Amino acid sequence: TLRKPISQSSMADWASKNLNMHTQGIFRRRISISNMLSWNGGSIKKPMLITSNRTIKKEACEMFKLVQSYMGDRQTRMDRNHVALVTVTKCWSTQGLRDELYIQLIRQTTDNTCYRSLAWGWELMAISLAFFSPSPKFQSYLEGYIYRHLDSDEKIARHIKDLKNKKITKSRKKRKENTEDEGLPISTYAKYCYRKLQKVAVTGGKKGLRKPTVEEITHARNAILTPSLFGSSLEEIMQRQQDMYPGNKLPWVQTQLSQQVLALGGEQTEGIFRIPGDIDEVNALKLQVDQWKIPNSLSDPNIPASLLKLWYRELEEPVIPQQFYKQCISNYENPDAAVAVVQLLPELNRLVLCYLIHFLQIFAQPSNVGRTKMDVNNLAMVMAPNCLRCQSDDPRVIFENTRKEMSFLRMLIVHLDTSFVKGLV
Repeated sequence: TLRKPISQSSMADWASKNLNMHTQGIFRRRISISNMLSWNGGSIKKPMLITSNRTIKKEACEMFKLVQSYMGDRQTRMDRNHVALVTVTKCWSTQGLRDELYIQLIRQTTDNTCYRSLAWGWELMAISLAFFSPSPKFQSYLEGYIYRHLDSDEKIARHIKDLKNKKITKSRKKRKENTEDEGLPISTYAKYCYRKLQKVAVTGGKKGLRKPTVEEITHARNAILTPSLFGSSLEEIMQRQQDMYPGNKLPWVQTQLSQQVLALGGEQTEGIFRIPGDIDEVNALKLQVDQWKIPNSLSDPNIPASLLKLWYRELEEPVIPQQFYKQCISNYENPDAAVAVVQLLPELNRLVLCYLIHFLQIFAQPSNVGRTKMDVNNLAMVMAPNCLRCQSDDPRVIFENTRKEMSFLRMLIVHLDTSFVKGLV
C-alpha cells in the first residue's frame, strides 16, 4: 500500500530552505527555484544543495557532468555502464554526495523535452537506489517527487509537447531533433523507484567493503523490468520461476540456499545462523542467485545461511502474513493453537513456512545442537524476526512482542509436523 507523501507545498518549502541558490548573468541575478529544478544543458558552478564541505562542493559539479553523460546530454568517451559505475561509487563511498545526486536527477528529469534523456535519468535514479538511500531529511522530498510520477505518462507526454511548442533556444532545438527515442513509460521507472526507496530506506543499501561493480550496475538496471528474487512477494517469485521450474511448489531460492547450507555442513557448524557470513561474499552470492546460479566455489555455510535469512527478511510480505500476526503472538504458549494458525495460512505461505520449520528442525536435533551451540531457543531467536514483523513503533510493544514471536516460532519447531515437506521442491 502506498502511503501519501508530503504535499507539493511542503516540497517547495523544503527546497527553499535547502537549495543552494544559484545566480546567472553579469548582474548575478538569483535563479528561481523552479528554474533551478528544471533541466539544464550546461554545467553547474556549485552544488545544488547547501554544504560547507569543500570535497562535496567540487565533486558535486563533476557529478552533474556524469549525470548529463549518462542521460545522453553530454558527450563522453565512457560507456553508460562505466558512467553509472563511477557515479554510484562516488556516492556509495561519500555519503554527503547522495542527496546531491538525487536532487540533480530530479532537476534533470524535470521539464526535459527529450524522452530518451528523461528515461535514462529515471533509470540512473533506479540504479542508485539499489546501492544507497537518501538521507532521512531528504527521503520525503524524493518520495514526493517519485509519487507524482506513478501514473503520469499522459501528463508527461502533454508537458513535453507543450514545452516543445514554446520558444526554445536553437541549441535545445538541435538536441531534441537528434535524440528523440521512446523507451519504457516513466511510470514504470517511478513505480520501481518508489518500491525501491521504501526498502532501501530501511535496509540502508549495499553493505560491505567492496566497491560497486559493473555486474552489480547491470543487475540493478535489469531489475527494473525483471524483479529481484529478493524483496519481491512469494507470488511474484513463483511466477518468475514458472518457466524454468514449472513443477516446483516452493521458491527455488529457498530450497537451493537451504540445501547449500546443509551440503556445506551447516548443521555441524558452530554458531550457524548467529554468526554472519562475510558481507561481501554474501553480496556476491546474492548477485549469482538472482541470476538463478549457485556457484560451486562455496565453502563457508555461513554465506548461504546469511543470504537465506536475508531472503526471508526482505520478502515484500513476511512468510506469516500480517493479518495473522495477532493470532501468532496471542498463541505463543499454546502448541495446538500455534499449529492451528499455520493451517490457516494461504497455501503458498503454509508450504514455505513448513519447509523453513522442517529445515530448522534438522538443526534442533540434539546431535547437531552439541556442535552448533544453537538450540531451539537460539534458532527461534535468530529466525523469528525473519518470519514475523511487528508493525508498532512503540519500543515497549516491540520488546514485548519480540519475546512472543520467539516463543511462537519455538512452538512450531518443537510441535509442528513437517514430515510431508521432506523431498518437496
